[in-house]
Amino acid sequence: MLLLLKGLMSLIINKVEICGVNTSKLAILKEKEKRELLLRMRDGDKSAREIFIKGNLRLVLSVIQRFNNRGENVDDLFQVGCIGLMKAIDNFDLGQNVKFSTYAVPMIIGEIRRYLRDNNSIRVSRSLRDIAYKALLVRDRLVKDNNKEPTVSQIAKELNLPREEVVFALDAIQDPVSLFEPIYHDSGDAIYVMDQISDSKNSDENWLENISIKEAMKKLNDREKLILTLRFFNGRTQMEVADEIGISQAQVSRLEKTALKHMRKYV
Repeated sequence: MLLLLKGLMSLIINKVEICGVNTSKLAILKEKEKRELLLRMRDGDKSAREIFIKGNLRLVLSVIQRFNNRGENVDDLFQVGCIGLMKAIDNFDLGQNVKFSTYAVPMIIGEIRRYLRDNNSIRVSRSLRDIAYKALLVRDRLVKDNNKEPTVSQIAKELNLPREEVVFALDAIQDPVSLFEPIYHDSGDAIYVMDQISDSKNSDENWLENISIKEAMKKLNDREKLILTLRFFNGRTQMEVADEIGISQAQVSRLEKTALKHMRKYV
């Protein structure tokens, strides 16, 4: 399984040419160069915009690796990701104290997810749908009986199914909508789509390192570090993190948001 995962992760990396672009020769811009180009672009310099786009294509490549297990054409994903990149460039505000890559990644992901949704590229089998809907019914019953959100393990036990199978089924029926769309509210705190996402390919830490998160994490307390490590480096969902450390998903959500807000001061 590990070899298969590594193979999937290397598919895009090893493809030298995408949409006629030689990815092995893509430029890498330093933060100072990015800022200088952004200032020139703000003054209407078209050549600076072209250089800036080319200098951020590696960011698009890093994002589309997250989608390489869906059977989509890599060239198509790259083109869609580039649209997201250009939208990020057009809407980025130099006055905000945030790096361009931090701002651009969610926009690139959102553009790709809209493309996948609109092209109906995700087809869920009948058996998976049945498991997912049964799990949702059990979840609603347990919430009603216990007045709190059940864990995935509790739902799986009620269904007499492996926990991993329930997680997979629930993930499969999630429409790829906006990462920031609220799913439900618990004790006044919204739980968003992005809070439910588990991505095993995050474990290589590459895209997080690119936006300086590791350094900022040093400013957090031990529990905050543990939650963010499990979420973004080990690819766990909030439900899984809550299960592991013995608190509710709502608490994980609150602690995660507090930690990320604190980290923004250093990113």
